[in-house]
Amino acid sequence: MAKEVNITQSDLYAARIFFYAAVPLLKVICQSEPKFGDKFKGKNFTFQISAKYEKAEGGKMATHFSVEDGVWTTHAGEVLENPDIELEFSNLKKFIIFFTGKGMVSVLPKFKGIFKNFGIFKDLLMALLRMAGLMQAKDKPEKEEDQVMLCKLYFYLLPNGISQLNKMGHPDVKEVTESSPDRAYALVAEGYPELQSWLRIKAGKSMSGRGEYKRCKPFLAMKFKSPSLALDILMSKADMVDYIGREYLFVDGAPEFGGIVGGLMFKVAYYAQGKYLDEE
Repeated sequence: MAKEVNITQSDLYAARIFFYAAVPLLKVICQSEPKFGDKFKGKNFTFQISAKYEKAEGGKMATHFSVEDGVWTTHAGEVLENPDIELEFSNLKKFIIFFTGKGMVSVLPKFKGIFKNFGIFKDLLMALLRMAGLMQAKDKPEKEEDQVMLCKLYFYLLPNGISQLNKMGHPDVKEVTESSPDRAYALVAEGYPELQSWLRIKAGKSMSGRGEYKRCKPFLAMKFKSPSLALDILMSKADMVDYIGREYLFVDGAPEFGGIVGGLMFKVAYYAQGKYLDEE
C-alpha cells in the first residue's frame, strides 16, 4: 500500500502558484530565446505537467501546452487526457519539491510518451532545465542577457502569483485586497519595454497581466533602473528603502504602498521557493 502523503494548505498555495504562474513560464522561455524556441518550429504536439491529488476533480492537477506549427498555447490549471508527452508526479508534495529544487532524484516524475516523441521531449527538457536553472538560482546571473531573462520571469511570476493566492483566499493577501478600491500596481525596468507587468485589485478580486498597464495610470509603479538592480530587490539581496534613497528604484505613486506590495511579492516567493518546506 502506498504511503499516505499529508498535503498541507501551504502545499496547495504552492501548487496553485506553480500550475498557474510558474509552469506557464516555459512558454516565455521558448518565445524569448530562439535557441530553445526554434527547436519547435513546425512541430505539433501537446505537453503536460501534472501531479496526482485525490481531492482535485479527476484526481489530478495539471497545466498543459498545445503546440501547433510551433505556436504555443498555455492551458493553465487544465488537465488534458492523453497528452503526447507528460511529466506526471505521483503526488503534489513531490511535484513541489522537484520544482523548488529541494530534491530531484527521489521525486522524479513518470515520463509518458517520451519514446514516441523523444526528439521533442529532449528539447522540452532543455527548455525546462533553462527555466529551472534561472528560477532556482540563489544569486543573480553574471551575464546581462541572463539577468534580463530572469527579471522577465520574476516580473511575470510575481503579480500572477499574488493574484493566484488571492483567488485561493490566502488571508494575508485577502487582507489587502478585500478593502481595496480599484487600483493597479506595476513593475517596470526602465529602458526595457518587455520588462513590465501589473496587478489589479478591487474589492477582493484580482487580475494580472504582462506588459504596460494601459487602462489608466497605475496607483503605484515600482520602476527599477535596470534588470540587475531589480533582481537585487526581488532576490532579497538589497534593501528596498536603501535603493529608493540611492535612486536605483523609483516608486511612482503612493510610496507607502510600496512596502505592502513588496510584502505580497515576498509571500509568493515564500511558496515558489519552497521556504515553507524548511519549517515543516
